Formats: sequence, C-alpha cells, structure tokens
Amino acid sequence: MALLYIKNIIFPAKKQTALLPSFKQQQQYGSCDSASEISQAGSDTSTLRSEAGSSSSSFRVDPRIISDATIGLSDGLTVPFALTAGLSALGDTKLVIYGGLAELIAGAISMGLGGYLGGVSEAQSYAATLAETQKTVTQDPKEANQIIKSTFHSYGLSEDVLDAFATQISSCPKKSENFIMRFHHDLPESQADMSRAYISALTIALGYFLGGLVPLTPYFFVSDNQTALCWSIGVMAFALFVFGYVKTFLVGEEKRLLCVKAGVQMMVLGGVAAAAAMGCVKAIGS
Repeated sequence: MALLYIKNIIFPAKKQTALLPSFKQQQQYGSCDSASEISQAGSDTSTLRSEAGSSSSSFRVDPRIISDATIGLSDGLTVPFALTAGLSALGDTKLVIYGGLAELIAGAISMGLGGYLGGVSEAQSYAATLAETQKTVTQDPKEANQIIKSTFHSYGLSEDVLDAFATQISSCPKKSENFIMRFHHDLPESQADMSRAYISALTIALGYFLGGLVPLTPYFFVSDNQTALCWSIGVMAFALFVFGYVKTFLVGEEKRLLCVKAGVQMMVLGGVAAAAAMGCVKAIGS
C-alpha cells in the first residue's frame, strides 16, 4: 500500500476531466420518467453503447480489482522478500522456508481482513449517506434543490439554466436521490454492494500470497542461501516489472512504451522498498 502511494507521488497519473452527462442521460436516474423520456433515454443509451463498442474494442478490468491486486501484490513482493533475505543470513534454508510461509499465511489473512473491513465500511458509509439524502429530499425539498444547483455551479451555467435543471430533476424524489448520491456525494451505487467486500478481501489476500511466493520460490530449489538470495532478487525484480506492465495494460493503456515505463517504475520503486526493508533487517540483526 505504501509502495503504491509513493509511486503515485513520484509518477503522478494524468488526470482525466469527467463531465456531467447530458440532461437526457440524467433522465435515466429515477423511476418518474414519462414513457417518451424512457424511450428517448433507451435510444440514447443504445447509441452510446454502439459508439463505445465501435470506438474501442480493448478489454478492461474493473479498476477496483486492479487496485486491490496492486495493494496485495506490491506488499507481497516486498515484505516477505525482506524477511527471507534477513533469515537467509542465519544460514538455514529450512528456517527461511518455514518462516517465509508462516509470514505469507499470516500476512494474507491480515491483508484480506483489511480489504473486507474496508469494503464493509464503504457499504455502511453509502447506506448512511443515502439515508441522509432521502431525509433531505423528503423533508426539505428546497435544500435538495439547492444541492442539485450547487453541483452544476462549477460548469459555468447561467442561473436560468440552473433553475431549469434543478426543477426538472427535483420533480421526482427518486431521481433527486440518485442524482445527489452520484454527482454531489460522488458515490456510485455499486459501492453499496456487500459482495465487493468479499471480492476485495479475496483479491488482496490472494495477491499478497502469490506475490510473496515469488521471492520465496528459489529457496525451495537452491540449498545455498546466498545463491538462493541472488535468485530471489532477480526473480522479484522481473516479477515487479511484469506486474507493472500488465497492470497498466489492463487498465486500458495500449501503448507499449508506456506499459514498459510503468513496469520499470514498479521495478525501481519495489526494489527501493525491498532494499530499505532488507537494510533494516540487516541493521537489527547486526
């Protein structure tokens, strides 16, 4: 997690400007649309889908899954490596293997529980915000109308246009609730899905375990600790590069040069983190 935070600071990603959907698209939120509005919204949605399908055929993975996998793999590739590197100084290969496996199991369980609790907290936060929004829309329509107008203010619309948008959206309580949750609080409805907590827990735990197996694998096949350590360093560096490359490709980046750059970034930052952890272990041991 710390590795991902440092990477985002040193190599910031390009920000994408997100625009509010057109007014006809906003009419899809809620259940108070007239028959003509629903028909028009359906045709607009079909058009948008066909345009999206024709403009891009690349396969993309849910960013949330990639984020969880990044947290698990980045920690799994660095923390167990530092432990096995420190234990290798004791000269007992079996000790390195047993200690490494114990750390992998405990770390995967701990990271998985953290992902689960994080997902549950998100769902609870969404439910609390939704209840507050429903109360505002039901008991204080003027306040809800003002919230809707404030959401549009940053787009430089005139007061008349703001009033027209807010009045149309406020005409349906369900539409107002969905609009405020999605565009004012920036909380997608998928965040309320409790299954995300289980998926997040499994993704982080599995990522940590598989990532930790990478630097530990050479100790299963090489009896000499120093030789196994050298192999462990090489395998971990290669795994970090592949991980950074694949992660960037899965989020939709098709330029190979940028994928290679991301792989090198992950390898360098992961190497620095692993070297720092290994140095601390060596310092404590001495």
